Parts: sequence; C-alpha cells; structure tokens
Amino acid sequence: MHSAFFDSFFMAGFECSSHRRISGKRLDLIASTGHDVNVANDYAQVAAHGLRTVRDGFRWHLIEQRPGEYDWSSVLPMIRAAKANGVEVVWDLLHYGWPDDLDIWTPEFIERFRAFAKAAAEMVRNETDSVPIWCPVNEISFWAWAGGEALRLQPYAQGRGEDLKVQLARAGIVGINTVREVDSRARILHVDPMIHIVCHSGRKADRDAAAAHSAAQWHALDMIAGRLRPELGGSQDLLDIIGINYYPDNQFYHGGASIPLGHHDYKPFSELLAEVYARYDRPLVISETGAEGSARPSWLHYVVNQVVEAREAGVPVEGICLYPILDYPGWQDDRLCPVGLFSNAVNPDGSRDAYAPLARELAFQQQLVKGFTPTWEQPSTVRAA
Repeated sequence: MHSAFFDSFFMAGFECSSHRRISGKRLDLIASTGHDVNVANDYAQVAAHGLRTVRDGFRWHLIEQRPGEYDWSSVLPMIRAAKANGVEVVWDLLHYGWPDDLDIWTPEFIERFRAFAKAAAEMVRNETDSVPIWCPVNEISFWAWAGGEALRLQPYAQGRGEDLKVQLARAGIVGINTVREVDSRARILHVDPMIHIVCHSGRKADRDAAAAHSAAQWHALDMIAGRLRPELGGSQDLLDIIGINYYPDNQFYHGGASIPLGHHDYKPFSELLAEVYARYDRPLVISETGAEGSARPSWLHYVVNQVVEAREAGVPVEGICLYPILDYPGWQDDRLCPVGLFSNAVNPDGSRDAYAPLARELAFQQQLVKGFTPTWEQPSTVRAA
C-alpha cells in the first residue's frame, strides 16, 4: 500500500482548530481531545492500525504569545513523539487560529505569519532529517466563506468573503515560499473542500448564484497558481499536492438540503476527483473524509471505492486521511461528535477505545488497496483551466 509522497496510503487527521467562537471563547481541539498530553500514545495507536502518516497542527496562538518570541513547548513533544513512533506528520501552520494581538486584515498579519513560518520551518529542520510536509493555511476558500460571509469562523465578518480569501491566499503564498526557502525539499499540501451544487430553479438569478458559488471553490488554488489575482505573487510552481476535503454534505441543492448518496442528482466522487485533476494536473490526496455515528464504515467504503475508480481512470490519488481520527467536542456547543476511529476519552493506560465497525472496515480496505503503487509522474507543464 504505497503512496508517491506519504509513508502510508491511509492517514490519520488530528483536529487542530484553535479559533475563537463568536462569544470570544478560544477553542483548542488538540487540548480538548487530550491529544496534547497523550500524543505519544495516540501516534503509537494510529501507527498500530497502519496509519503511519498523520495530519496535525502548530497552535500559533500558544507559540507566539509575544510578538517575535516563539515558545515551542506545545509542539516539540509532538515532533519527538512522531519520531519515536515512526510516524510522519503533515503540519498545519494556520488552522483558523492566530495570536490575539494580530488583526487578520492588516499587512502586519502577513509579515508576522512569514516570520512564524520561517521559525517553524527552521525548528523542524533542526529536529528531524525527514522531508517536511506543510499545509501553510488550511481551507482558504472554506474559511473565506465561513469567516467572511457566514459568521461561522473568525473574523466573523459579512460581505467580506473575497477580501478574506485574498488575504489568506496571500498568507498561503508567503508561507509556501518561506518554508521552501528554509528547506528546498519541503512538500506542500493544499487543502480545501470540493463541493457539487445542483440548482433546479427556473430563475436565472438562482442558477447564476449557484454557478458562482461552485466556481468559488477554485479561487484559492487559482490565486496560489497565479491564474487569479496575479499581483499576490502566485505561480504555477507553488502548486504541489492538492488535498480534497470531502464529507457526506459536500453535495447540496442551491439554498437547500444535502443531496443524499445514491440520489440521481448525486455526482460520483470519482468524477469530482477527475475534474480537479483535469483543472490542475497535480497529484491528489483525500485530505479529510469521514462521517458521524454508524455511517462511518459505509462512508469509508464508498470513498475508497470511488478512489479506486478514479485511479483506474488515470487520476493520481495518493492517499486518504480519516478526519478527525478522534471523537471531539463540537465547535459550536461542545457536544461530543462521534466521528473518529478512536474515542475522545483516554483510558488509564493511555489507549483510546476504537470504534470496532470502522476499524474492521479500515482493515478490509487496507487489504483491498495493498497492491496500490504510486501513480503520479511529474508533468512538463500544468494545464490551463
């Protein structure tokens, strides 16, 4: 079960959001799941299930509590636990949260992020000889909508989605260039959801709005590639591994409900993956996927089946990340979300209970794709959209 870029085809994602609720309360999902103090056991347990690559995160608000001063005590144990357990980590630098003294709309935000990315990359380079893999800014397009239009994420603005997307893309471009300057081997994982919107309305305004919403999912990558807003400094060589976040509610009716899997309006995931590859000609990874409750194993079964179909059609999908790998307290109301392979609770010996139906399905799918070999070959050019 091989990947062109990762130590395991199946990966584990640890939820690492650290934003503030609209009430002002700071979330820290690494802490609220106990992953911060149980990281060595967590890495050992996911590795024992064949998940030797993980997604995890730096918590900028903890690391830089005073401008220009970096305290790595929250992340060094994670780096060392990964090394001790033979686990490879894809590190998120900016996963919704930032230091309280910063205004995300300002040029200072970009410059502070540049300095933070440089310091983080230097620290990782000094701690390990492994090729670093970074996600500089998580979910730029989603964050722009959620934080700039829908009042679901910081900075809780409305009517400023485009402004926020530009600022986050600017940070992403700066982050990519900075970590590559520190270590030219660095790989970059770009992460955003892929959506499919169906509009049956007879009104042209509705159809146009649905088309615009659908097109917006490409804007962040297009900015990074220099196809859109070239003044930001994007270029095609900044595109690397494209991560697709995909959940059961990623297909929906314009202004309405999710499209149920199996409905005639539901587009096969393999076709959506082919669209991303046709647009960017870059290798893909399913950077987040999962479902809640008893739907977990059947959803994984569907996603793997669709990845197999996509690969057979020539689409280079090089990994699937189960995300989140732990049950976690919800962003909005702290309700326990049963989404993980493992429980939120930690046993006295440091282990977590596994959700047996998902564990069985994962083991089955690991055997199914055991013969996978890397499918990605470096193209001479990146196709135009």
